[in-house]
Amino acid sequence: MKQFTSTLANKLPLQRLRSIQGIGAPFIVLATLGMIVLPMPPFLLDMMFSFNIALAMVVLLVTIYTRRPLDFAAFPTVLLVATLLRLALNVASTRVVLLRGHEGDGAAGQVIEAFGNVVIGGNYAVGMVVFLILMIINFMVVTKGAGRISEVSARFTLDALPGKQMAIDADLNAGLIDQEQARLRRFEVTKEADFYGSMDGASKFVKGDAIAGILILFINIIGGLSIGIAQYGLPFGEAMQIYTLLTIGDGLVAQIPSLLLSIGAAIMVTRQNTEEDMGEAMVSQMFDSPKALSITAGILFIMGIIPGMPHFAFLLFALLAGGAAYWKIRKQKEQEEKTEAMALEPVEPPKPKELSWDDVQPVDIIGLEVGYRLITLVDREQGGELLERVKGVRKKLSQDFGFLIPPVHIRDNLELPPNGYRIMLMGVACGEAEIRPDQELAINPGQVYGPLEGEHTRDPAFGLEAVWIRGPQQEHAQALGYTVVDAATVLATHMSQVLTNHAAQLLGHEEVQNLMEMLGRSAPKLVENFIPDQVPLGAVVKTLQNLLHEHIPIRDIRTIVQTLAEYAPKSQDPDILTAAVRIALKRMIVQEINGISPEVPVITLTPELEQLLHKTMQASGGESTGIEPGLAERMQQSLMEATQKQELQGEPAILLTSGVLRSTLAKFVKNTIPSIRVLSYQEIPDEKQIRIVHAVGN
Repeated sequence: MKQFTSTLANKLPLQRLRSIQGIGAPFIVLATLGMIVLPMPPFLLDMMFSFNIALAMVVLLVTIYTRRPLDFAAFPTVLLVATLLRLALNVASTRVVLLRGHEGDGAAGQVIEAFGNVVIGGNYAVGMVVFLILMIINFMVVTKGAGRISEVSARFTLDALPGKQMAIDADLNAGLIDQEQARLRRFEVTKEADFYGSMDGASKFVKGDAIAGILILFINIIGGLSIGIAQYGLPFGEAMQIYTLLTIGDGLVAQIPSLLLSIGAAIMVTRQNTEEDMGEAMVSQMFDSPKALSITAGILFIMGIIPGMPHFAFLLFALLAGGAAYWKIRKQKEQEEKTEAMALEPVEPPKPKELSWDDVQPVDIIGLEVGYRLITLVDREQGGELLERVKGVRKKLSQDFGFLIPPVHIRDNLELPPNGYRIMLMGVACGEAEIRPDQELAINPGQVYGPLEGEHTRDPAFGLEAVWIRGPQQEHAQALGYTVVDAATVLATHMSQVLTNHAAQLLGHEEVQNLMEMLGRSAPKLVENFIPDQVPLGAVVKTLQNLLHEHIPIRDIRTIVQTLAEYAPKSQDPDILTAAVRIALKRMIVQEINGISPEVPVITLTPELEQLLHKTMQASGGESTGIEPGLAERMQQSLMEATQKQELQGEPAILLTSGVLRSTLAKFVKNTIPSIRVLSYQEIPDEKQIRIVHAVGN
C-alpha cells in the first residue's frame, strides 16, 4: 500500500505538468482575442511585447538547432499563433497610442518609448528610414525567398510521394524491411508531405504580416495626427513628433519579432534532412577547404595594403583566414602521415574467427534469380514492373489458397544467361526460362488465323507455342487471335504456376500456427486445446499439405478444424484425416471444379475394373505401383482419351471412384494427366446430379 501511494504521488506532478502544457496554446489564442477586444494598461502591454520578442527568439533558436525539419513539425502552427499574437498586439498598442499618446512618450508603455527614443535616437525621420529598411529586408528578401522555397519544396515533395511509397513497398516485398519498419517509413513520408504543404501555406502568413505592418504604420500616423490636432488641439509639429515616434516605436517592436520568425521560416525550409544542426553543417561545409581559405586570405591582404583602405580590418581578417587555412592544411597532412604510417605497419593476419550459427544462412523459401539484362524489370527507376507483378501474384495466391505466401527474395545471378531467370523453392530450382525484356510474347491459345514473324518459343508457364514480337506487331498479333503479354507478365505467370504446383511446400508449422491464431480470434472455443491436446501440430500440417497437394484451398479453415477435432479420437493418421476433411469440404471442391452447375459430368471405372483394383491394392499394400504394367498402360490411355474429349467439350475431367481407391488413383494420374481430378462417391454433394460421360474398363 505504501509503495502504491508513493508511485501515485510521483505520477501526479507529471500529470499536472502535462495538463498545464496542454492549456498553453488555448490561453494564447484567448489572450489574443482579449487584446483585440479589451483595452490594455501600458504595463500589461509591455509584458506582452516582451513575451512576443522572447517567443520569436526561442522559435528562431529552435530552428537553428533542429537537426531535421520534421523534428519541428509544429512550426507552421507556431508561426500562425505567433503571427496572430503580434497582430493582436498591434491592435492593442494602436488603441493605447491613439487614446493616450497626447499625454507624453511614456503613455503607451516603456517598451514602445524605448524603441522610439533609444533605438532610433528620438528622430522620427531616422525611425521611418530604419523601419522601411527592416520592412524591405523582411518582405522583399527573407519572406519572398522563403515563400518561393516553400512552394517548390511542397510541389516536389508531393510529386515524389507516390515514388517513395512504391519504394517502401518494394523493400517490403524484397524482405529488406519488415511490416513495422514499412509502417514507420510510410508515416515519415506522409508527415514530410504534410509539413512542406503546411509550410507553403504558413509562408503566406509571414508575407501578409509584413504587408500589414506597412499599412498599420501609415494608418497610425494619419490617425494619430488627426486625433492630436482635431481632438486635443496639439500643434502639427508636436503631434507629428509624438505620434510618429510612438507609431514607429510600436512598429519596430512588432517588426523585430516578425523578422526573427521570417528568418526562422527561411532556415526551416532551406534545411536538409541530415543529422547535423545548422551550425555544424555550415562550419563543416564552408570552412573545410583550405584552398578557399588561402585564396580569401590573399585577396584580403592585397585589399588591406592598398593606400586609403582600412588596413587594420582587412589585414586582421586576412590573418584569421590564413591561420585557418594553415591549420586545415597541417591537420590534413598529419592525417595523411598517420594513414601512411598505419599502411606501412606490418599487419598481423587476423585470427581465424570461430564458426557460429550466424555463419549458417537459411535458404529463402521463395527465391527469384535473374540475369543482368533483366535487372531493368526489377528497377522501378527504369520503369520495371516486376515487383508489382510479384506482389500481385502473392496476394492472389494467398487469397486463393487461404494462407499467406512468403515474400519473394529477388537477386541477380551472373551465372545465368543475360535474359534468363530461375525460380527457387527452398534453394531448389523449380523453373527457369529466358525472356526478352524489350519484346512481347504472343501466345497461341489453340486457334489462330495466321503465322507471326519473330523468335519462336514456348510459354514457360503452360508450354504453349509462342512468338517473341516487337511492339508494333502487337495489334496485328491480337487480330490473328494471339494473346500478347509483356516480359514481366510472362515471368509473373510462370512464378504463379510454379507456386500453385508447389503450394504444399510453402505451408509449414509457422504458417499453420498463424492460421490457428487467426481462427482463434473469431472462434476461440474451437481452437482452445485443439493443438496439441486433440491433434498434434505435425498431423494438422500434413493434412493441410495433402489438401494443397491436390489443389484444394484451405480458406475454410473453420470447417477443416471442426472436422479434425471430430475425427481425431478415431485416428491420427493424416491420410484418414485428409479423406474426412475432403468429405466435409465436398461442396467447395465440386464448385471449384465444376462451378454451380447442378449436373456433374464424371468418368467412372467399370465394376469389374474397380473390383480388380481393390484386390490389387490389397495385395500390394495400397501402392499404385502394384498395378500390372499392361493394365496401368491401358487405363492411362483410356483416361487420357476421355480427358481430352471433356476438354474439347469445355467440361472438366472428373474421375469418380470409391473412397478406398481415390487416393491411390489420384497419385496414379497426377503426373501423367494433371488436368483430371479424382473424387470419391462420398465427395459428391447430395443436391448434385451425376452424369456418366465415359466408363473405363480393363
